[in-house]
Amino acid sequence: MPAARRDDLPVRPADVVAARALLQPIVRRTPLLESSALTAMIGGPVYVKCENLQRGGSFKVRGAYLRIARLSEADRARGVVAASAGNHAQGVALAATALGARATVVMPAAAPLPKVAATRSYGADVVLHGASVEDALARARQLAEETGSIFIHPFDHPDVIAGQGTVGLEIAEQCPQVRTIVLPVGGGGLAAGVAVAASDRLPGARLIGVQAEAIAPMRSSIAAGHPVTVTSAATMADGIAVARPGELTVPILAATQVQIVTVTEENLSRGLLLCLERAKQVVEPAGAAGVAAILEHAALFEPPVVVVLSGGNIDPLLLSKVLRHGLSAAGRFLAFRCKLPDRPGALATLLMELAALGANVLDVVHERVTADLRVDEAEVSLHLETRGPEHTDSVISQLRKAGYTLLFG
Repeated sequence: MPAARRDDLPVRPADVVAARALLQPIVRRTPLLESSALTAMIGGPVYVKCENLQRGGSFKVRGAYLRIARLSEADRARGVVAASAGNHAQGVALAATALGARATVVMPAAAPLPKVAATRSYGADVVLHGASVEDALARARQLAEETGSIFIHPFDHPDVIAGQGTVGLEIAEQCPQVRTIVLPVGGGGLAAGVAVAASDRLPGARLIGVQAEAIAPMRSSIAAGHPVTVTSAATMADGIAVARPGELTVPILAATQVQIVTVTEENLSRGLLLCLERAKQVVEPAGAAGVAAILEHAALFEPPVVVVLSGGNIDPLLLSKVLRHGLSAAGRFLAFRCKLPDRPGALATLLMELAALGANVLDVVHERVTADLRVDEAEVSLHLETRGPEHTDSVISQLRKAGYTLLFG
């Protein structure tokens, strides 16, 4: 990584070092584990930095604690207010409780229920407001003005950036030979902090930041030289769904020449599935963004590679949906409908065909009376687990040879 013009940046390497000294008794030094599956994909060592195992389930506690710890006693007594889709919320709640400050966190109305429950369990009052992180941020600022509390920004403050940058110091110590660091980007606090740390400790490393294709303002912001707002769009990666990056983070990423790539929803789900199956790590879709980037852009990554797994706070119901999405994207899940003669044994015959083909039936819905069925017809909807794309193609081909007409979608 080219050395940044440190004198011009709002956060410097010395700030990150100072942050670590303050955070050392509070945060966990998270493990760095080699992933054989990812290593095989790019032909060189790939390691995952497991910030999903951090207190609160993500790196966010690092910046939140540093920011609140550096408030005066008088300011802490006024309480703190924050806004978050979930991970910063938990970091602020944990930090405020540890430091004896009252915390109020504004979260989007549709924030995952486990994140809301966890934030409350860590001691914060939760206010549900708006449809996006931007809506929650606006309401949090209003509450800060109304109550006199201190607003704790999720990414755009020097203390928050310096706190997140301590991840970079750990990477430098755990993998000093690293050539590429891959990490998720929402507002840019983690990427900015790690970039500052790496510019001093890992000058030969390149940073690649990853955004969800559905909401990705950072690349255009870096090109413009200032934050650019994009229209909010739906993405499973709610933890990085930020429509406008930070006033401080954009110039840091520009000065340190962080490359930004985007990933599809399909590859986010495949990345999460790979983390669970092969790395044995439970992460949310945003936390798996770096893995998704390797799946989608493997040629970009010079090994050794370190991928930051940033968040492990996922709703179990969402996990089941995303895993099914990931299985489908990996060619291991097949859903279809087909019509059968409405007579005894027709469904049993189909199921025996599937058993002979080695397909595992996950779900069956058998309809005998619908508007588009004749009186002598029935329709069955099936969800199957297969062994991969070739097996899926074989199942489809053999069923068609047996005379079944398959309907998809």
